[in-house]
Amino acid sequence: MTTMGLEVHRKEEVLVVALAGDWKLSGTLPRLETILDAPPEDGAHPAPARAVEFDAAGLGAWDSSLLTFLEQGRLHCEAHDLEFRGGNLPADIQGLLELARSVPERDTERASAQLSFAQAMGAKGLAAWDGLMATVTFLGEVTDSLIRLVLLRLRMRWRDFWVVVQANSSGALPIVTLIAFLVGMIIAFLGAVVLRRFGAGYFVSYLVGYGMLREMASLMTGIIMAGRTGAAFAAELGSMKISEEIDAYRTLGISPIDHLVLPRVLGIVVTMPLLTVYAGIVGILGGMVVAITVLDLSVTQFMGGLMAAVTLSDALLGVFKGTVFGLIIGLCGCMKGMQTGGDASAVGKAATSAVVLGITLIIAANAVIDWLAVLLNV
Repeated sequence: MTTMGLEVHRKEEVLVVALAGDWKLSGTLPRLETILDAPPEDGAHPAPARAVEFDAAGLGAWDSSLLTFLEQGRLHCEAHDLEFRGGNLPADIQGLLELARSVPERDTERASAQLSFAQAMGAKGLAAWDGLMATVTFLGEVTDSLIRLVLLRLRMRWRDFWVVVQANSSGALPIVTLIAFLVGMIIAFLGAVVLRRFGAGYFVSYLVGYGMLREMASLMTGIIMAGRTGAAFAAELGSMKISEEIDAYRTLGISPIDHLVLPRVLGIVVTMPLLTVYAGIVGILGGMVVAITVLDLSVTQFMGGLMAAVTLSDALLGVFKGTVFGLIIGLCGCMKGMQTGGDASAVGKAATSAVVLGITLIIAANAVIDWLAVLLNV
């Protein structure tokens, strides 16, 4: 292997740089501007050069060190109004130099500059407005698809619908059973501690019945399914967004809302009321176990107190809440999945955002429904 070398000679008003030897990173890289700015050895003062060109006849093997040398030379020529002539270089070297120059440098100073308070508030306001418009657009598209489905103008993929129903019914029973049973026991323990002080332990069945059928069955099931199903919807659609499958749907003239979002939303809306009823029954059984073992109540006493105090409207209110919570879970999960970004961490962010938004809206909706129930004396 011959060492890298170069020789500069003048050809009228052109400086010719002859490249020779093997240009490898292991060698000492010369700087072209030092050579060009060096005075001639004979002490003469010729007219200023107007261009720099290269002679690669003696060039051997090369790597990125040669590209670095040439790029430094080009920057030097631009700074000193010299014409950089690379036409005599090999075609692959010319292509790599053009590729290096095709991507402009980023203006990092502007991005790193600290925004003023007014600019920051304006940027956040614009971002919030864009998010609101995206949400309204998504809800409008889902509503339009649902109306067309009711009017029999839409052919939905019912297979996907039943897959969602199965995954969120029998697939969710273990975790719903465990949480509902424990919540029912917790409510009964709370009632046992408080009511025994007044000699009213018999009324623990009232507390368990009201707590599970009216509030906790739907609320806990909604929170569980927001973390389980909402995140799954966001991750599934987010992965499809990153892999450009959703763009492929649109390219083929197929609406992603009709074929991806609507089956998932309807599936969870149908499943949530059933899970709410199941969670209420399991929670009451958990409360019954505590009442029998701690308060020495019989099954007949517990169920008699429960049936005397709890009405059908209490159970129906819980079912209604479960339906609303299912709609919230489906919309939040699918919306965040459809709005996923393009980087590698976007799917995780979309799933996290879907869970947080879903749980927040579930609790807010529960408060609003309870407020309306009090006003309507339900």
